[in-house]
Parts: sequence; C-alpha cells; structure tokens
Amino acid sequence: MKIAACYVPGPTATLVARPEFKSVQELRGKTIGIDVFGSNLSIIARNVFKHSGLDPDKEVKFLAAGPLEARFSSMKQGLIAATLGGPPTDFLGKKMGFVVLARAHELFSFPVTGIVTTDKKIKERPDEVKRLIKAGIKANRYIRQNRDGTIQVFMEWMKIDKEMATATYDSVGKAFNEDGSLPEDGLRLLIDEAKKTAKINREIASSEVVDLSILREAQKELGIK
Repeated sequence: MKIAACYVPGPTATLVARPEFKSVQELRGKTIGIDVFGSNLSIIARNVFKHSGLDPDKEVKFLAAGPLEARFSSMKQGLIAATLGGPPTDFLGKKMGFVVLARAHELFSFPVTGIVTTDKKIKERPDEVKRLIKAGIKANRYIRQNRDGTIQVFMEWMKIDKEMATATYDSVGKAFNEDGSLPEDGLRLLIDEAKKTAKINREIASSEVVDLSILREAQKELGIK
C-alpha cells in the first residue's frame, strides 16, 4: 500500500476549553478530555500541546472521557478543563460558552485525508489513479474558492442545516490544500506515530509508504508544478 496524494495535510481538530482559560499555556497542570487513549485524537492532542510549548507527558493530564457529548458535560461540571474534536466541536463548544484556544492544522502537519492505493494499481492502472487524483485536486480547489457552493454541498451531503454547514466550512475550509501535496514533516510524524502503535523500532523510509510519481504527473498536467 502506498500514499498517492494528500488532500488534508493538517488535522481538523480544535482545542476547546472552559471560558476562564485564555491560552493553551494556561492549561498547564490541567486535565484534558479525549475520546480514548491511543486514538488519532489523542495523538493530535499531544502534538497540540507540544507545539504550544507544553510537555504532554508532564505538564497536562489526559483523561479518556468518551464521546464529545460526554466530554462537554464533564467540562460543564468542571471535571476537565478542555477537550479536542473535529468540526463542529468548535461551533458546538462556543454555543455552550466555551472558547477555542487552538486549531491543530495551524500548528503542525499530520496528513488525515488523501488517496492510498496498491503498488499493483499504480503499475497496472496509472491513468485511473491519475484521474482520481485530479478529481480530488479540483474538488479541493472548489472548496477553497467557492464558500457558498461548498456550504450548500455540506447541507445536502451531511444532512445538516445552513448554520451548521457554515460553521463546519469556516472551521475546516482552509485545511484543504490545492495541489494534493504531502508535507514531509507531516509524513514523518505520521510514520513515527504509526511506529509507536505497531511497536516497530527500525527506520521506515518514505519510499516504503509513499509513491507520489502519479501525483507529480497530475500536477504538471493541471499546470500546478
């Protein structure tokens, strides 16, 4: 299996806290709610604090507090100081009186959406892979350039009202890239976290998990690079 393109190079999770906290640094020594230990959300949470200048192993405490609704309830009761979640966590949190302290995609790269395919498919059906890559790039460009149209698509696709669709777009719209590129620093973080989960000690070269040859062709044909 190989990563062939990346469409969302940064995590879309936001850090939402009780209103008395005005910065990530003020959460030093506090309890942060996540869904479960070992999840992608827990990985993202640790990196949010790391990139905000706090040691996630020593300066904050993580608590597996279940689904978002349960975490919000715990925040209301003062059992946890903050939590993280994908959209519309920020929108729902604000409606409950909480504040957004950080957006993960603004702090670091950690590829979350793209195309993964097999070596066999790349070798035997490269045109098919290229068409899919191009479609994704065009979709991303539409998302970034056409706010109203994308909000309408969100409403129809996710079966949500305009207020929720607008909040979702405003939360994640800038997280989509326009060329399908895979950031090297984000890839390395992804590999390192996967190694920890799988308990692998050897070095993993990018070439073992990535093949961007068809992406480069697609970008060239679209006039990107």
